[in-house]
Amino acid sequence: MKKIALQKDTTATTYRIHYEQELNAAQLEAVLHTDGPALIIAGAGTGKTRTLVYRVARLVENRIPPENILLLTFTRKAAREMLRRAAVLLDGRCQRVMGGTFHSFAYLILRRFAEFIGFSPNFSVLDQTDAADTIQLVRTEVLGKQKQRFPNKETLRSLFSAVVNLQRPLSDLVEERYPQFLGVMDRIEEVAQRYRTYKQQHQLMDYDDLLLYLLQLLQDYPDIRRQLGNEFRYVMVDEYQDTNYLQHQIVIELVAEHRNIVAVGDDAQSIYGFRGARIENMQDLPAVFPECRIIKLEENYRSTQPILNFANVILQNSVELFPKHLYTRKQGGDKPAIVKTETEQQQSQYIVQQILEFVEEGIPLSEIAVLFRAAYHSMDLEIELQKARIPFQKFGGLKFSEAAHIKDVLAHLRLMLNPTDAVSWHRVLLLLKGVGPRTAQRVVEAVVSGKLQIGRSNDFSSFGKAASSIESLFRLLGKSATELSTPADQLFAVLEYYRPILWDRYDDAQRRWNDLETLLSIADRYEHLEGFLTDIALEPIEGSLEAVQPVSPEEEILTLSTVHSAKGLEWKVVFLIWMVDGRFPPPQAQENIERMEEERRLFYVACTRAKEHLILTYPEQMYSREHGRVLTLPSPFLQELPPDIAEHYIVVESEE
Repeated sequence: MKKIALQKDTTATTYRIHYEQELNAAQLEAVLHTDGPALIIAGAGTGKTRTLVYRVARLVENRIPPENILLLTFTRKAAREMLRRAAVLLDGRCQRVMGGTFHSFAYLILRRFAEFIGFSPNFSVLDQTDAADTIQLVRTEVLGKQKQRFPNKETLRSLFSAVVNLQRPLSDLVEERYPQFLGVMDRIEEVAQRYRTYKQQHQLMDYDDLLLYLLQLLQDYPDIRRQLGNEFRYVMVDEYQDTNYLQHQIVIELVAEHRNIVAVGDDAQSIYGFRGARIENMQDLPAVFPECRIIKLEENYRSTQPILNFANVILQNSVELFPKHLYTRKQGGDKPAIVKTETEQQQSQYIVQQILEFVEEGIPLSEIAVLFRAAYHSMDLEIELQKARIPFQKFGGLKFSEAAHIKDVLAHLRLMLNPTDAVSWHRVLLLLKGVGPRTAQRVVEAVVSGKLQIGRSNDFSSFGKAASSIESLFRLLGKSATELSTPADQLFAVLEYYRPILWDRYDDAQRRWNDLETLLSIADRYEHLEGFLTDIALEPIEGSLEAVQPVSPEEEILTLSTVHSAKGLEWKVVFLIWMVDGRFPPPQAQENIERMEEERRLFYVACTRAKEHLILTYPEQMYSREHGRVLTLPSPFLQELPPDIAEHYIVVESEE
């Protein structure tokens, strides 16, 4: 009989993290799932991010190479934060995990395989404003000197984008949104076709192209799909309820070889249908992958049980949602309050008074938010807040990087990377005195043909009075591109050149200069210009140019926000104003069941932002310029609630 000996098993995995102690049962089930498809239905406030972080760590502890893990999110900030937290858990071992947005992932992959789709690896990415400017160039060519009613560049851009994101014919969208332009439908189609051709000729892609070309690459080139499938063997997608048709198809193609897809989301928080998000993507995932495991996270760590009871009741009247019931182990809490006021002004005055009382009770302004369905709903409240000297910031406005002066300087930087970027050339040239559209076009044609080159000796004499300013521009671009190595140095050179232009063009130049100095501080974080411009293009910096600023860094600020902009955030106190039929939901949403269901989900999202106090208000009268004072009805979402789910109040004037 042979003697049996024991040898140390060096392949056995020893886990550093005590997952059973850190996670609840449902979270642990999601984290321990390794191979095969899974759908994690994560209710509001149930620790979705924590679950994803620990799952990344668990995969790495299971000796899966970090570079084989892909985490797709809807903001680069979210991906960076998740991977940072995972890295902290394992002393940096998760740093090589690939994380980012669908668009940034597409950008990186297309850079590698650009030649397969007829592009150079140095293609430029157009943000929304750049895309609109490009469309304007094509629009001018198509229309010529004819003066007829025709969609402007922004309308055309939104239409062309909707075709991609909603997967609907252009003619249908024009008929639905802008029927007054049906008579020029043939011209609109021509602009669309020329826009596509122009982008290809000038090595340009807009946001939608990034997804379109990535999907084309995966579908048309099986070898590349297999290569990427082997490279990214474990794919996780956050906020899956917000994916559009293209993103859903990209995921299916990307995991076709190994089927290791974990989708995380909450169909009850699908509120971006107008952008192309399809709630069906999440609902259909088990049909696409029949072996898909469904895991529900229902224990809430944010809100009190009375608020969760309110939220659960909202969903009881919804259709085609995965059933879920939010609960918490927290004790106590007040029922939500539904408050009726006489007028809009009284609604505003009541909210101001309540805010001041909460502050007196020790709740800081930063833990209080006022939410509303549309940005204009807060106008009267803003006046009352200003009267009471309550500082606030409002979300849902313009993007910082799409302000004109920001785009001016970024256009200069883009030309240093891609000298054939015609959109950027037109923007910077039209800043110069003596340069109009015709001269700008001549310069662009000379650059494209190679007659003029950045960093070379050029003859500008043919441009007459504009020759000197054009030469100065080329000198700036050439010196910055060849002699300056960091984005901050390159941007500083552009700002010195641009400063007199700024003061000449804008009355509020000093305020705009402050914005540019902020941009410079951001550029200082980057080592390479490409990375800086890519982040700006794919993840625009948010900033409200009109936000009320605190007097000192220690001063707290109240938040005003549309519900859409508040998704993913939380506050101790949440006011939800204008809960009136015709405001929430708006009249157009009541035309079909799908839109009403999305409005119901939007209501659910608003209410689940509250941790301790939820107060819903509506005025029983509103002013109409045409009809004077008119009576209003509460939102149908309030009318269908059982009476005992909330406390009901009427605001009355008190004599002092």
